[in-house]
Amino acid sequence: MNYTVQIGNIAIGREKPLALIAGPCVIEEYDIAFEIAASLKSVTDALEIPFIFKASYDKANRTSVTSFRGPGLREGLKILGRIKSELGVKVLSDVHQISEVGPAAEVLDMLQIPAFLCRQTDLILAVARTGKAVNIKKGQFLAPWDMKNVLEKAASAGNSDLCITERGAMFGYNNLVVDFRGIRIMQDAGWPVIFDATHSVQLPGGAGTSSSGQREFAPVLARAAVAAGADGVFIEVHKDPDRALCDGPNSLKLEDMPEMIRQLKAIREAL
Repeated sequence: MNYTVQIGNIAIGREKPLALIAGPCVIEEYDIAFEIAASLKSVTDALEIPFIFKASYDKANRTSVTSFRGPGLREGLKILGRIKSELGVKVLSDVHQISEVGPAAEVLDMLQIPAFLCRQTDLILAVARTGKAVNIKKGQFLAPWDMKNVLEKAASAGNSDLCITERGAMFGYNNLVVDFRGIRIMQDAGWPVIFDATHSVQLPGGAGTSSSGQREFAPVLARAAVAAGADGVFIEVHKDPDRALCDGPNSLKLEDMPEMIRQLKAIREAL
């Protein structure tokens, strides 16, 4: 089955170049976000990789009430809007509730439904009705074939620019595992599939008051996912992951991205 999702001049699909959605887990401040976005744009431009910059204005599902959540809707969208304008990149962020949808759709090129909210019917419909491209992350608690129902909810609102993102499934306590059969299963539902390499190596709640992670395995899983036919890769990146305010243990170092992207492109082209 051939399928294509269009986000401005970016096309994601079976017959298209591998797409990259990447950026820091959360917006910490403008300068950090801008530097990461600019570096990723430079690499993806040189390699002719379609690139969407990702950063959350609010992380509403943190482990602890004291965890850093981000600058919030208003300030976060302002920062994403500046980066979009100054660098000429597409931008994506998470939307957690219906009241955020309108303001978010004014700035974002692609709206993302977080994994824990992928069964929230009213939120999915509200996001889909904006007409913007939508990335729905598969819940850690769902089987790949369950996502067909989720996508049909969104499609019922008249939106066909939908992507699914695989981010692993719960495997006991504080652990995730990836079933690569799911990429093909979800593609057969009729939409592109993105692979989230960094959340798939997260250890949810594994550090007690925060999540832990095994970032050393993210490149391994990313290469496997592209070989399995994933249409794009989602990667959280930071200049200094050990000091990141969110998801540092499973984020990759910005300096390691050029070589990794080259490898993923080579695998995609070999297919």
